[in-house]
Amino acid sequence: MRRAARSLLLFGALSTTAATAQDAALDELNAQAAVTLNLVPAARVVRPGAPAPGTPADLNASVTVRYGPSKPAAVLLLMPGYLGGAGSFDRLARQLVNLDPTLAVWAVDRRSNLLEDHTPLLTGGAPQLAQIVQRALPTRSPASVPFMKDWGLDVTLRDWRAAVLEARTLTPNVFIGGHSMGGTLTGLYATYDFRGARGAQDVRGLVMLDGLPGLMSGQPLTTDQYEQGALNPLGPLPGLNSLTRAPYVDTFYFGPALAVRAAAQARLAALQPDAPAPQDGFTTFPATNLAAAMTRLDQRYALLPFLAIRAGRPTNATDAPYLLNRVLGARDTRWITGAADPARPVGWGSDAGQVTDARDFVRRYLTPQSDYAEWYFPNRLTLDLAAARTDTTGTPFEKTLSVRSARDLTLPILGIAAEQGVTTEAQFRVYAAGTHAPLTVHTLKGAAHLDVTTASGDQVARWILDWLRPLRRA
Repeated sequence: MRRAARSLLLFGALSTTAATAQDAALDELNAQAAVTLNLVPAARVVRPGAPAPGTPADLNASVTVRYGPSKPAAVLLLMPGYLGGAGSFDRLARQLVNLDPTLAVWAVDRRSNLLEDHTPLLTGGAPQLAQIVQRALPTRSPASVPFMKDWGLDVTLRDWRAAVLEARTLTPNVFIGGHSMGGTLTGLYATYDFRGARGAQDVRGLVMLDGLPGLMSGQPLTTDQYEQGALNPLGPLPGLNSLTRAPYVDTFYFGPALAVRAAAQARLAALQPDAPAPQDGFTTFPATNLAAAMTRLDQRYALLPFLAIRAGRPTNATDAPYLLNRVLGARDTRWITGAADPARPVGWGSDAGQVTDARDFVRRYLTPQSDYAEWYFPNRLTLDLAAARTDTTGTPFEKTLSVRSARDLTLPILGIAAEQGVTTEAQFRVYAAGTHAPLTVHTLKGAAHLDVTTASGDQVARWILDWLRPLRRA
């Protein structure tokens, strides 16, 4: 018996050592790839956008983070998803430009990102970042941003169009795309009536990454619901009359204070991944900085399907089923109950099934050019999307939200679904069937929703470039 026990212990130790060695080798490969990608030039550009009533002049802006050449042969402009910022495209944009140096990728920041102050996060050391994780930073009160009530679909699309039209001065080969809600906005841009000019006239094709028109719409809104409030797939939706009191998203799963704390934890994970995470921060148990940053996003533990990523696994952890997450729509979710060995913290390691590298993810989360998240996401945009759906013709919103039918849309569409995300190839086909648009579809195997833009492999980038190539003109 004792000999058998010793053999089992030895086997366990050897298995752990082998797994650790595999993790180290994978981390080294990912680090080498990141060095190449980081050589791609990137610059943040703020230019005039759409004027909105009551908005300070410096916030009427169109913001893009531009990767690649200043004189490109083609430009792809990418819109982030719900709660996302331009930083969510950092890896994908660099992959695209690295594979095709004649292409520029302009990742969009919606104007709300200008309300963020990243200075304490980018300049603070570990002690300062730990305090921010625990206590956040002072954030803007609803009363200080009353003008956000006008930052809806029209303003968002007009800001985007300012960048699109600038890109057209550089090359006729201009394409737009987006992830998640950004995919929704991509389709709506193409059918939007910009005072007599359809958005489709501006571009040569549409890229939709695990998102498409109608994704966040829910049931059609009445005028009363639009003004007083309603429910949509994400929960309660403030109406137009209450946007001054609730101009931005601030819920149990996301808000400015939580976004600040998450950015600080990501910075700690980038700087000191294996150091102990701040107490009373993102975990109730001892954890490393990397584990604290990833446990809320990992698909097994994420609160919502659109906040999920497959980027490794917790180590030295015990967990249990989490029924509340399932009620919210997540799949087979669990929650970490603590450390298997209380003498050591819960850590984070690589996994054979991972799509995204966790260490690379946290390093790109916040940079001098961009942020992965949008701290002050305007409720007006969600409200307008629920009202506009895919066509406002014949509705009470026809004049204020000029979304027209996609029946006459002829632009080529590339749809890429995440296998474990929020869209499917079948949904892309249903959408395209209501148009005259030629459709190309792919599914990224094993991917959760967020992996489509952060994946270690360059399959998504190669699909995009293969689709773009025959559509470009000399």
